[in-house]
Amino acid sequence: MPQRTLDPTGGVLIRPAVATDMPRLGRLGALLVESHHELDARRFLPARDRTPADYAAFLVRQLDDPDVVLLVADDRGDVIGYAYGAVEGYDYMALRGPAGVLHDIIVEPDRRRHGIGRQLLDAALAALAARGAPRVVLSTAAANAQAQRLYASVGFRPTMIEMTRETDPHDHE
Repeated sequence: MPQRTLDPTGGVLIRPAVATDMPRLGRLGALLVESHHELDARRFLPARDRTPADYAAFLVRQLDDPDVVLLVADDRGDVIGYAYGAVEGYDYMALRGPAGVLHDIIVEPDRRRHGIGRQLLDAALAALAARGAPRVVLSTAAANAQAQRLYASVGFRPTMIEMTRETDPHDHE
């Protein structure tokens, strides 16, 4: 279980997620989907009416997996962000050995730039290391420079570039 950390500036607690957090995590997951879709509507899924419920249903199934890290940023009972990752084995499609894979980090837009994402990232990295991950990998949208700066600030380096092309030759920009 990751260590509970308190924001020194005023009350944001990083703690393991619990089932009662799922409605809020579903809404944050839908925000993550929506923000990616806004970056590139042809590459990323659009958020739908059922996205919050579907995202929450997915995340609640992860809670009992000992290889999963699912942390929330809790501001006096209000979940304002989360981090989701897992220790995974060999992945020959990604050409990597066992690693912690950080899938999601998101913070409410009006709470960003106050160190909460960094708190979530630090806690997730510590939890993945405690589960035996020899390294941590992640993907970030090419246009998400803010996230890339955060990840670089703790030692992440670029290793892959995803490229996307529509199969319809008339659908190229």
